[in-house]
Amino acid sequence: MVSVATAVAVAATGLTLVAPTATAEPAAGPAPAAVAAAGAALPFTSVEAESATTNGTAIGPDYTQGTLASESSGRRAVQLAAGQSVEFTLPAAANAVNLAYSVPDGRSGTLAVYVDGEKTDTTLAVTSKYSYIDTPWIAGSKTHHLLDNTRALLGRDLSAGAKVRFEASVPTTIDVADFEQVAGPAGAPSGAVSVVDKGADPSGQGDSTQAFREAIAAARGGVVWIPPGEFKLTQSLSGVDDVELRGAGNWHSVVRSSRFIDQSSAPAGNVGLHDFAVIGEVTERVDSNPDNFVNGSLGPNSRVSGMWLQHLKVGLWLTGNNDNLVVERNRVLDMTADGLNLNGTANGVQVRENFLRNTGDDSLAMWSLNTTNSSSTFANNTISQPNLANGIAIYGGRDITVKDNLVLDTNALGSGIAISNQKFMDPFFPLAGTITVAGNTLVRTGAMNPNWQHPMGALRVDAYDSAIEANVSITGTTVTDSPYSAFEFVSGSGTGKAVRNVTVDGATVDGVGTVVVQAETPGAVTFRGVTATDVGAAGSYNCPYPAGSGTFEITDGGGNSGWDTVWDDCATWPEPAE
Repeated sequence: MVSVATAVAVAATGLTLVAPTATAEPAAGPAPAAVAAAGAALPFTSVEAESATTNGTAIGPDYTQGTLASESSGRRAVQLAAGQSVEFTLPAAANAVNLAYSVPDGRSGTLAVYVDGEKTDTTLAVTSKYSYIDTPWIAGSKTHHLLDNTRALLGRDLSAGAKVRFEASVPTTIDVADFEQVAGPAGAPSGAVSVVDKGADPSGQGDSTQAFREAIAAARGGVVWIPPGEFKLTQSLSGVDDVELRGAGNWHSVVRSSRFIDQSSAPAGNVGLHDFAVIGEVTERVDSNPDNFVNGSLGPNSRVSGMWLQHLKVGLWLTGNNDNLVVERNRVLDMTADGLNLNGTANGVQVRENFLRNTGDDSLAMWSLNTTNSSSTFANNTISQPNLANGIAIYGGRDITVKDNLVLDTNALGSGIAISNQKFMDPFFPLAGTITVAGNTLVRTGAMNPNWQHPMGALRVDAYDSAIEANVSITGTTVTDSPYSAFEFVSGSGTGKAVRNVTVDGATVDGVGTVVVQAETPGAVTFRGVTATDVGAAGSYNCPYPAGSGTFEITDGGGNSGWDTVWDDCATWPEPAE
């Protein structure tokens, strides 16, 4: 396997995966690699458990589908027996933590929290309830979604340098801790209609569904206020038009609901969803169930921001008309399927500055089913650990942009970014116009596809069901420690459909297990200014399938270096370098 950096520093994005200090088993290999300033500006700082002090056991790195280490951030984690602990040193001030962890199937317990050696009243609940997902109808999938996230306010403000220790009551694997300085609850906007005034129960005991519906009806054209507290909804909301639902902050205003908005009709739009959490109870993936934060359409000119979405099937499954939608600064955790999927009318949509971790399918997807997504953008998002599919997937569409995103640690059946004509269903509208893929950073992305029995690259251009005829412009890409290849050109259905009109400009490849370029179907691509270091087997693998289907032409446009060798045996796949 290619040597894997144990940490990445992304200071300009607000996300920092801190380099190792003392561990039970110090990681071997080179110093951590810095990645470009891509991704979201995040309100927290992440610290890897393997970078902390522990009397537990470090695991990983591992790229094998269905293992704890392979699904973990950085492909490493720390396993604790009952009574063992891991202690983090805060890199910045914080009063809250979100922790990614796993416990054995069927187990639940707690993590006791110590600050500077003193036990606090805070505990973190840990459970396998939302983990160990099986999807036997998805070819090649194994039991997955092994990790979960748990959060708590620490009850005090801690300075940088404070020591925060977590002690396990049951065997627990600790992956990564997000430390955050959470502001106090915001106040109600002037003139807002409070759900409590309509009878909602902020204790979370009573059913607040009807109160939310009445507040929405009363606030049409204005604001519904969700004050601090927990609110249980037993049914989904619909008819949400021309109204803004706003909370006191996503750590303070919490809605417990597995189906928040479900509306398949054509709403008028102008919906705002801001600054609260929706946390569900979804424990399996049932594709026919609308177990989503938003299922259907918000209508044009809507906006979703500052949300915390967790334990749902999909964050936003968007059909109908969602033109000019803006989705920004949200956290999407522990979905059993997609984080967001645009598969209705989606023109001029902006999805930006979001953080997604541990989705069970594509983290962000545009799917041109029934109509063409056009002129829409995924920008400056940070995506970590999609554990069954791609970090970002563009399935068809016209004039789509994917820029300045940071994708880390894809696992099984996916790439960091996929530009694809895989249709899944009809009527499908293939890629058209110009597809712009610019300034993205891909760290430890790509996976061994168990159906194809060969790997998928960090960035994949895929003529799955029809030839790529759009202009695909790939610029300014950084690929770091890909377990297999950096750029893959393929017809995923194995029928030899062509990938044409692709240019790759100005890429930096630092570590690939096999090859820089993996070409498996007829077509052509031009590379300019692509530099590579730490290349595993060879610079390129150029073996179109099926045999005799045509050739793939790799044009050297100048400025390329470090990958001029060719894998010359099309009968075998190169094994990743150790």
